[in-house]
Parts: sequence; structure tokens; C-alpha cells
Amino acid sequence: MKISRLLVLLILSVFLAACASSQSGSVYSRDEARKTQTIRMGVVESVRTVRIEGTKSPVGTVAGGAVGGIAGSSVGHGRGSAAAAVVGAVVGGLAGAAAEEGLTRKDGLEITVKLDNGSMVAVVQEADEQFHPGERVRLVESGGTTRVTH
Repeated sequence: MKISRLLVLLILSVFLAACASSQSGSVYSRDEARKTQTIRMGVVESVRTVRIEGTKSPVGTVAGGAVGGIAGSSVGHGRGSAAAAVVGAVVGGLAGAAAEEGLTRKDGLEITVKLDNGSMVAVVQEADEQFHPGERVRLVESGGTTRVTH
């Protein structure tokens, strides 16, 4: 029984990690491909590390609730088993939601850029590239999404 629970939790973890979307400056969605993008040039003024919160979809709650309900139902018999299943589902749902948010949380950068026209902007994206004050960068804009690139 413990092996099957462990297998279910492992599958749940893989499923939740696969649901995470990327906030990387190097990753484009399918909708962004083959579309014209606007480029603005500037110089990095400052870089600050931030955390990008994880997703909070119903997937983690539902999956955790299902696993908790199944685990709880294996405790006791009759009414005790039903009560344990309900408690297991609630606790599992809370744990699943927390696990989803934790598994999809990312390290990010807040990059403040002084544009060539003198205005200042800040862009937050995943910390998968390094930027340094004084470095010349491009801001790539498309459909409300802006990314900083070298």
C-alpha cells in the first residue's frame, strides 16, 4: 500500500511540474511565434533578485484531495473510514495546493532599464540569464509581454 501511495505522489509531482509555465526571457509561447515584435534599446540601471510566485490552479487542490481521500478511506471501517476519507481529502487538497505553488515557484530578476529616450522601465523575468548595471540590452515587446535580452 505504501508503494502505491508513493507512486501516486510521484506522478502528482511530475504532473504539477509539467503544468508550470515559463517566465524566462528566452521562452516564447506558441502564440508569440511568427509575430512582429517591437525592439527598444537601453542600459541596465539595476538588477534585483525576486521570487516569482507559483501557480495556484485547481489542479493541485483536486489532485491532493483525491490522493488524501483515497489514503483516508483506507483507515478504519464503516463511518470511521468515511470520516477519515473526508478529512484526508481536505488535508490532501490543502497540501496539494501548497505543493503546486511550491513546485512552480521560480527565482526571478527585476531588471530596471533606462531606455534610449530617457524613460525608465522595470521588467521581471526568470533568473536564467545574468544582467549587470551599465550593460546595453534590448527590450523585446509583443502583445503586452516584454522581455529583456542581450
